[in-house]
Amino acid sequence: MVDRGFVIRQMTLEDVEVAVEWAAEEGWNPGLSDAACFYHADPGGFFIGEVDGRPVGCICAVSYGEAFGFIGFYIVRKDLRGKWYGVELGRRAMTRLGDRNVGIDGVVAKIRNYEKFGFALAHRNIRYEGRGGAVSGLAGIVDLATLPFDTIVSYDSAIFPAPRATFLEKWVIRPDGASMGFTEDGELKGYGVMRPCRTGFKIGPLFADSPDIAERLFDALKARAPEEAPVFLDLPAINPAAVAFARKRNMTPVFETGRMYSREAPAVPMEKVFGITSFELG
Repeated sequence: MVDRGFVIRQMTLEDVEVAVEWAAEEGWNPGLSDAACFYHADPGGFFIGEVDGRPVGCICAVSYGEAFGFIGFYIVRKDLRGKWYGVELGRRAMTRLGDRNVGIDGVVAKIRNYEKFGFALAHRNIRYEGRGGAVSGLAGIVDLATLPFDTIVSYDSAIFPAPRATFLEKWVIRPDGASMGFTEDGELKGYGVMRPCRTGFKIGPLFADSPDIAERLFDALKARAPEEAPVFLDLPAINPAAVAFARKRNMTPVFETGRMYSREAPAVPMEKVFGITSFELG
């Protein structure tokens, strides 16, 4: 039974900063500037649950247009779990996204629970850990900031389940980390973003037309991290070429989620997905 004093309200940016702290306590290793980037994507899609003014849980339900949405930041304080707060937060998130196809990245232990609410497993995402450090020059690699923003949005929209220009405004052109593209004959054929996190760096997304391009982008990005700094890549296990190149670089699997959808899995070219953007926003 939910406490009668329980209320759900929209988050402010300051509330999202609190949610990021909770994510860090859960061991999710958020990026140092994730709060502002995530909130910019859809300010109306972030919710916090409170009892008598005290925060007890949070969730985000980010809309990417009229057909697709993503739920993340689903956290209830450890000392208050099992009291239905999480269920109510989940209902608010689903109500907010309405008839959209909704994606989530569920922790493996909770997949059966999410199936009870109508979600179906599409594939596993595996977090691999490697090390940063310099590599030799790589032909075709350019700083993403040198390309027209519309070019980046167009390439991303052909791979991500829905256009997300608002999110990309903050995510790819950033003062921290690095954003790289691969061009050939003036055409963008892959891009990746690396951001600093509480521990090390994360690369995501990593989208590319071929495994060779993905490897060049990955190497160029990790070269921007300090020598031997931890570098993480969340890759879809459904793409065997992505798994193969992580193993080729002696990266180690350290965490896993299940990508699930409330309807059918979107028809996206998973062979071009070598690293997902984030577990929080898809």
